[in-house]
Amino acid sequence: MIKKIIAAVLGVWLCFILQSTVLSNMNIGNTVPNLLIILTACFGFMEGEMFGLLVGFFCGALMDIFFSTFNGFYALIFMYLGYLNGKFCNIFFPEDIKLPLGLIISTDLLYGLSCYVFLFLLRGRFDFAFYFSHIIFPEVIATVIITLFVYPLILKIHKSIQPQLH
Repeated sequence: MIKKIIAAVLGVWLCFILQSTVLSNMNIGNTVPNLLIILTACFGFMEGEMFGLLVGFFCGALMDIFFSTFNGFYALIFMYLGYLNGKFCNIFFPEDIKLPLGLIISTDLLYGLSCYVFLFLLRGRFDFAFYFSHIIFPEVIATVIITLFVYPLILKIHKSIQPQLH
């Protein structure tokens, strides 16, 4: 359990730093891939609901502290996303990338839609087509591309910290 906690803490810090510095300067198609979504989703479907919820909380809390004007908004969104991904823990098979990829895509879409509803729609900005085509969709594509490279690394770390059953 200690190894999982250490891996989660290091993963959250590393992904946050990479996302907010290196990847934000790369600016792939005017968007930044969301490493924190990838990490939250992975810990959710690999470790379960509570671990996904906790990792999501800390990912969101970092975003709240550094980028948000509404304290707790991202922490709440990421907590729900981690918890929802944890619901798929029982059907997760490490060798099959279809479920993780599908969950990461749907998680990023849900994140983008949540941000649109709570940060834009409720403030009277109704141009969903523009928001979807310029923000949500490019971020999902960039996140999927990065997932293809990051997921095998996360899976390798997950397998190395899992207790070996004899």
